[in-house]
Amino acid sequence: MLALRRASNPIRGQLYHRGDFRSFYAKSGISNACSDDVVGIHKPIQVIFGRCISCEMLYFKMSVHQNFSLPRRGLSSQADSTSTQEETDLDDEFSDLGTPIPVDSTEEGNPGEKSEMESISELEPSDNDDFEENSPESSSPNKLELSNTETDTTGEDTLKKDNLFKFFKVVLATTSRSIRIALDKWVKEGNPLDRNMISYTLAQLRKRSMLVKALQVTEWLEANNHIELVERDYSSHLDLIAKVHNLQSAEKYLDRIPESCRGEIVYRTFLANCVAFGNLMKAEEVYNKMRDLGFPLSDFVCDQLLLLYKKRVDKKKIADILLLMEKENLKPTAFTYRILIDIKGQSNDIAGMEQVVEAMEAEGLEPDTQTLTMVCKYYILGGLKEKAEAVLKKMEGGNLQENRSVFTSLLQIYASLGKIDDVERVWEVCQANPRFEEYAAVIEAYGLLGRTPDAEAIFEKMAETRKLLPSRCYSTLLEVYARDKLFAKGKDLAKRMVTSGCYIDVFTWNVLVKLYVDAGEVEKADSILHKASENSKLRLMFLSYITIMDRYADRGDIHNAEKIFQSLKQAGYEGRIRQYHTLLKTYVNAKTPVYGFRERMIVDKIFPNRVINAQLAQLENFKKKATSTIFD
Repeated sequence: MLALRRASNPIRGQLYHRGDFRSFYAKSGISNACSDDVVGIHKPIQVIFGRCISCEMLYFKMSVHQNFSLPRRGLSSQADSTSTQEETDLDDEFSDLGTPIPVDSTEEGNPGEKSEMESISELEPSDNDDFEENSPESSSPNKLELSNTETDTTGEDTLKKDNLFKFFKVVLATTSRSIRIALDKWVKEGNPLDRNMISYTLAQLRKRSMLVKALQVTEWLEANNHIELVERDYSSHLDLIAKVHNLQSAEKYLDRIPESCRGEIVYRTFLANCVAFGNLMKAEEVYNKMRDLGFPLSDFVCDQLLLLYKKRVDKKKIADILLLMEKENLKPTAFTYRILIDIKGQSNDIAGMEQVVEAMEAEGLEPDTQTLTMVCKYYILGGLKEKAEAVLKKMEGGNLQENRSVFTSLLQIYASLGKIDDVERVWEVCQANPRFEEYAAVIEAYGLLGRTPDAEAIFEKMAETRKLLPSRCYSTLLEVYARDKLFAKGKDLAKRMVTSGCYIDVFTWNVLVKLYVDAGEVEKADSILHKASENSKLRLMFLSYITIMDRYADRGDIHNAEKIFQSLKQAGYEGRIRQYHTLLKTYVNAKTPVYGFRERMIVDKIFPNRVINAQLAQLENFKKKATSTIFD
């Protein structure tokens, strides 16, 4: 591919600052799902970075230096939560939130407000109650691998909708604590149970990010013999374990899977979760294991590795993977091109990015909304607003009303460009029957434009449509308050969220942490995060921990920084250099020597980079001063 061969600018050390595009990156960036059809590329992919490999199979040394931290995507699990008392103050509310369970009860609603069936009926599949496009699970790293567990409910020959929906409602209405009892009762009463019912229920639970409950269903299935389990069932179970718990638990489960079902799909799923966690060494270990087992190299596996090295900004490994794809006659997918576009955009190589887009279109692949949104983002970051507007026009198409899938992206991008008239124009088209994701997007857009009262008005309008709102609707307005330092309003909204019966997901916890940290209440943010992590089944976001740790580092608070450091490890965030850098920053600001830190990193299989070495050298001076005082 000539265009890709010409796009050879180095990418190391040229990353953009993304503060103004947090929402773009979170919602429109590369997802770890390689679900695009394989499309032919008949020219060689000789690659963006001009490097050759000669090995038969691309093996990785386990001593690879890990020089870059990996910001993790928010793949959240849901917590189980109990109701809180309406009359308690906010601090007490957050104490209860630390034991939150309404992942499920939140979806069910507050029992004091509505009947069970009313809340369930609000959650039945509908076009207006759909966050799938931007939900965490839509970007699941192994969505491709698990897609066969989802079923088409339109075929009356394959399932009966009444039983299917009835079973789903039973699962949805039951709290996580009693899900096994409810499932046993379903079978004991002679109700039907088949693969279609299970597949549909798991798909809907994943769609709603109710991963704890989905995991409990799969555990129940495996403990009983109501249906014959196949490899994809074990793969789905492994995926849920990784998302709800951690990679270590998933790896232990993988070893327990019957050998006859421990095939390529299972290993692909585990690899994808290693990539999602940003665990370089484990991902390479799994890749090598797959090659040793004789599994054929696939575009899915290559795309996962590209994602991993994209995050690591490792142009040599990216080149290796692309050349390996060529050697193995693997044709890049639309998703492969999207990764390459993102790599070029991150490196401020706009010309190279455009060449990748041209090459993609030359192969008959039309960039989708997600890809065009990404291109827009990098044009704006590069100051090329006219080019961004041309892409926006292309996204709108001839008739905006018939192109609803782009509304969310348009609202966000126009707001980032400061185009209030265009935001209002797009919102005007949505207003007749807005979806929740469109409500959230316009709230965020008004927040970016500094029109908080308008964002609040939209939220209240949305609240009138349903008694129970998804957590994202609250967290979006909370983000507006956090950005504008409106601490009191943020606290009031958080209390309202709790008393309404809405569950607190990892994204909302992250916003709450930021809200408190920005208000100077770091200890309170720490307490909230600790309770949420300790008493719920949530695996909280890396960013939530590091936001608090950064403030402790600024203060030189070694005790609390070390405590957060250990919490990160317990949460499964290992193999990232960022927390080591922040911890060293704490010692530097405290002007306190640290002993054995380099050895500590090596034990954790983390190798110091240039910044870490500079910090360690600075701390050596503190050691010398401390020693010299002994003889004074």
